[in-house]
Amino acid sequence: MRKKVSGWLWLPIVLMIGAALWHGISQIDTAGEAPKHYDFFSLLPALVTLFICFYTRNVILALFVGVLMGGLITAQYNIINAYLIPSLGSSKYAQILLVYLWALGGLIGMWNKNGGALHFANYMAGRFVSSRRSAKLFTWIMGVIFHQGGTISTVLTGTTVKPVADRENVSHEELSYIVDSTASPVATIIPFNAWPAYIGGLIAIESLSGIIVDADTAVNWFFRAIPFNFYGWIAVFFTLLFSLDKMFFVGKRMRSAIERVKQTGKLDRDEAQPMLAKELNQTRVPEGYRPGMIDFLVPIGVLLGFSIVPWLLAGSPMIFEAFGLSVLAAMITSRIRGMSLDNIFDGVIDGIKGVTVGAIILGLAVTLGNVSESLGTSHYIIESTSGFLQQVPYILPGALMFICMFIAFSIGSSWGTYAVMYPIALPLAYALSPDSFYFTLNFGAILGGSVFGDQCSPISDTTILSAMACGADLMDHVLTQLPMALLAAGISAGLYVVISYVHFM
Repeated sequence: MRKKVSGWLWLPIVLMIGAALWHGISQIDTAGEAPKHYDFFSLLPALVTLFICFYTRNVILALFVGVLMGGLITAQYNIINAYLIPSLGSSKYAQILLVYLWALGGLIGMWNKNGGALHFANYMAGRFVSSRRSAKLFTWIMGVIFHQGGTISTVLTGTTVKPVADRENVSHEELSYIVDSTASPVATIIPFNAWPAYIGGLIAIESLSGIIVDADTAVNWFFRAIPFNFYGWIAVFFTLLFSLDKMFFVGKRMRSAIERVKQTGKLDRDEAQPMLAKELNQTRVPEGYRPGMIDFLVPIGVLLGFSIVPWLLAGSPMIFEAFGLSVLAAMITSRIRGMSLDNIFDGVIDGIKGVTVGAIILGLAVTLGNVSESLGTSHYIIESTSGFLQQVPYILPGALMFICMFIAFSIGSSWGTYAVMYPIALPLAYALSPDSFYFTLNFGAILGGSVFGDQCSPISDTTILSAMACGADLMDHVLTQLPMALLAAGISAGLYVVISYVHFM
C-alpha cells in the first residue's frame, strides 16, 4: 500500500507544472538553436521527481511527472515522440531490458523452479554462514569480489547472496544496502575494471592549459586519486562495520528494519512493494525433481566465467553474453536432470513477469536522464556555482563533491556526471592552483561525490537493480541507506575542506 497523499502536496506540484508550461509556451517563437540550459527550469523535472518519490514512494508516478515537465519546459508536448520512444527504443534500454531484466528475471525464475538457490543457501548456511552477521559479511565479501561496479556488481552479488541472506533473516533493507554500497564505491577504489579507461577517455579529449592530455596520463591521474577518494573508502568501510554489526549509526529506518526482522522474521515491512514479485521469493520445485548444487553452480559459473575471465585476459568482460548464457545453462542443466520443458519455460516466464515493474521503472529512469540532458541540468548547476568557487579555492574540493552528489542524485548516473564534470572542473582546479596535490584532491572529490549520487538516487539503475536483485522495496532501500551514505559523504567533504585549507595556508 502506497503512502496516502495529502491534498496540499499537489498544489506546489500543479504550480510548478504550470510554470513549466508557461516557460515552454514562451520558448515556442524563440529562434535559433536550443539553449545550453533553461536556468532554474532545468532543475524542475529532477526536483519534482525526487520530491514525489520521497513523499509518496510512488516511483513510477514521480518519473512520469518528471518526464512530462521536461516536455512542457522544452515545448515538446508530445513526450511520447520527443522522449519516450527515443529512450525506450535506445540501445541502452534494450541492453537493460534484455540482459539485466529478462535474463536476470529468467535466471531467478529458474532457480525458484529447480530449487538451486535454496540448495546453495542450505549448503552455505551449513558450512560457512551460520548467523545474520556471517550472512551479511558474506554479502560484503561478494560485493568486493564482484568489483566491476554498477549494474553488473549489484546483479551478481544480489543473486548470489539473496538465498543465503533470506535463510538467515537478513532484512531486504540491510541486504540491498550492502549490495549497493559495495558496487560503485568498490569499483572506484579497486580499479581493475572499465572505470579508469572510461574516465581517462573523457579527460583525454580535453586540454589543460593548452596541453592535450593523452589517455595514459588521464588513467594515471585516476590511480593517483584513489587514496583521496574519501567517500569510496568510507562508504565501503561503513558497510563492513554494518555487516559486522559494529556500525555506530544506522538511522531510524534501518534500525526499525533490523528490529522488525529479529522480532518477527519479516524480511520486508507489511506495506512494502518489493521489486521482485512474491512468487519469485518462493521456491516451487516440481514434484519428483531433486534440487542439487549443480543447479546453482553451473549458471553462476557461466555468469562469472564470461564476466570475469575475458576481462582478465583481454580487459573486456562479455557481460551480455554472460547473462544470456547463464539462463540457457540453467535451462539445459534442469532439462538434463529430468525437468520437463513445460516446467522449464514456466520458470523462465514467471521470472520475467516477476521483474516487469522494474522494467517500467528503469525505462522511465532512462527517459528522465535524457530529459535532464536536453535541459542542460548539469551545465546549469556548474555555471551557477563556478564564479563563487573561484573566490575561495580551498573549498573547491568539498564543493565539487557536493555538486557531483547533487547532479548524480538528480540524473541517477555517476558516469553521466563524470562526463560533464571532469572536462569542466579539472581545468578550473588547475587554473586556481597548478599544484599536483590540489589537482589530485579535486579529482578524488569528483570521483566520490558522483558515486554517492549514483548509489543513493531512486532513479539510478544501480539503486533500482540493487533493490530488485535483493527483493526489496525501492524506496525502503533508498531511505534506509541514505543516513549512512550521507554521514560518509559529510565526513568526506569535511576532510576535503580541512586538507585543502591546510594546503593553501
